[in-house]
Amino acid sequence: MRARAGRLLEGGGGGGAGTEVDTAAKPNATVGQQPTPRPVRTKPLAKLTGAHVNIADGQTVGVGMPISVTFDHAIPAGERAEVERQLKVDADVEGSWSWVKDRNLLEGQRVDFRPRAYWRPGTEVTVRAGSGITRHFTVGRSLVATVDVRTHMMRVVKDGQTRSVPITAGAPGMDTWNGTMVVSDKATKVFMNSRTVGYGDAYAGYYYYAVHLTTSGTYLHQNPKANTYAGHQNVTHGCVGLATDGTAKKFYDEVIPGDVITVVGSKDTVAVGNGYGDWNADWAQWRAGSALK
Repeated sequence: MRARAGRLLEGGGGGGAGTEVDTAAKPNATVGQQPTPRPVRTKPLAKLTGAHVNIADGQTVGVGMPISVTFDHAIPAGERAEVERQLKVDADVEGSWSWVKDRNLLEGQRVDFRPRAYWRPGTEVTVRAGSGITRHFTVGRSLVATVDVRTHMMRVVKDGQTRSVPITAGAPGMDTWNGTMVVSDKATKVFMNSRTVGYGDAYAGYYYYAVHLTTSGTYLHQNPKANTYAGHQNVTHGCVGLATDGTAKKFYDEVIPGDVITVVGSKDTVAVGNGYGDWNADWAQWRAGSALK
């Protein structure tokens, strides 16, 4: 599906679609006949109750950011096409909504919109969810980073300019997720506890300049071990580590939500619903996740 400036693209979302059925018998119905119901009529939704959009009004995002709508309740499969029609994207882009099984939500509680390819820098987008939610946002400059766990290097391409950054990734058995992850948020310091990810008492403390990549706990952050091992060996518990000599801070300062981090040379690919893993589905798979066929 393609939306042009000035035209709204219909797509997937959530909210309870009501139906009205009248099973009263017709006046001339004969005794013993089953009542003939009127055709089911779907009521138009005035708004999508319990809907939340991940992008703030006026926000600038990176080229990989999906529009993600989550709901306070699961949307039954039979209602998803109708509620998709209540979500509209106004932008000059080819894209589609797709229902995503979020790692922390029920099936039917999340639907995302993404373009066929990354957003074009400078694109202005308006999202409407029913009559109750409107968001205007802008796609900023392009930043796409590729982490190669085999060479222990990260290639950062920012608006066509390329540089290489030494990294250390997950040690064998604690491998960093393979595939494409989109920055969801960042914080100057984050308390990380190995017990929350099944690694016992391996670590518990603050890590700085933390760029958040997955719901399951993958970050790209400053790590003192990177001072020794970045560019040479993978020694982390799954995160991507950068040195404390200003390398981590420099990357942190330039990253915004929606920027793209792709890991290559590792093992298991990150799931679509583990954070914003939307780009790990090819276009045919993505389109197939829409209820609008």
